[in-house]
Amino acid sequence: MKAVYLFFLLFTPVLLAQQVESISKTPLKADEFIGIDAFENIYFTTNMELHKTGLDGDFVFNDLQLGPITSVDIINPLNVVLFYEDTNTVVLLDNKLNEIERINFNNLPQFLNINTATNAGNNRLWIFNIDTQQLELFNYRSLTNTVVSQPFSGTLVSQTSNFNYCYLLTENKALVFNVYGSLLSEITVEGYTKVIQQDEKVMGVKENSLYYLADISKGKTKIYPEAIKISLPEITIKDLHLTQEFLYIYDGKNIHILKLTAPKK
Repeated sequence: MKAVYLFFLLFTPVLLAQQVESISKTPLKADEFIGIDAFENIYFTTNMELHKTGLDGDFVFNDLQLGPITSVDIINPLNVVLFYEDTNTVVLLDNKLNEIERINFNNLPQFLNINTATNAGNNRLWIFNIDTQQLELFNYRSLTNTVVSQPFSGTLVSQTSNFNYCYLLTENKALVFNVYGSLLSEITVEGYTKVIQQDEKVMGVKENSLYYLADISKGKTKIYPEAIKISLPEITIKDLHLTQEFLYIYDGKNIHILKLTAPKK
């Protein structure tokens, strides 16, 4: 126990010392800012359409019959994942926003009622099954699903993922699972509206502020003794996106580009 406490004492100042440097801002008129990929292309939605603009060109995808876009996952720009909750449908797009594949979960041999879908790699999606209140891995090639979590209590507020981990936020918990179905972390939180991740660090948005919640490293969980607020300029957080070094915050008019700078040794 003393060793754990000592770890917190040593590790927490490092996080607090991390600096956030304002780089620039870019005007954007959008309903929702999705993010910026590794090739510096900007993704956003307007009028139920997904837009991609940047060095690759300008591209648009829409299918108004599917309803409003619930979420967009751009972790793999060659396989963009769109989820439409109203019609229980996922659409996969290529790097020019051409449709690759469509999965209507209403028409599967075993009906699935979901409210999230993000990329898990290897032809799989992280999905949250509303009927069972469980996180699942769904293979859209074999049309099979694997239960990852025990049933949840409460409402799922936010989900984000990469190819190794899935991060979930409910009204009072932040949870982290790996692809083998192991619960790596269960953190008590209140009042958070969004969970995001960067370099295996779990972060949460609460009352227009961003906090560190936990760190996943080499299969182990490092939970901070308390949520650590990240010092940011005074910007309204409407949407935000993280990459390895940069934090992008959309305030409804501009994308603010901030650099996360590690403390000097």
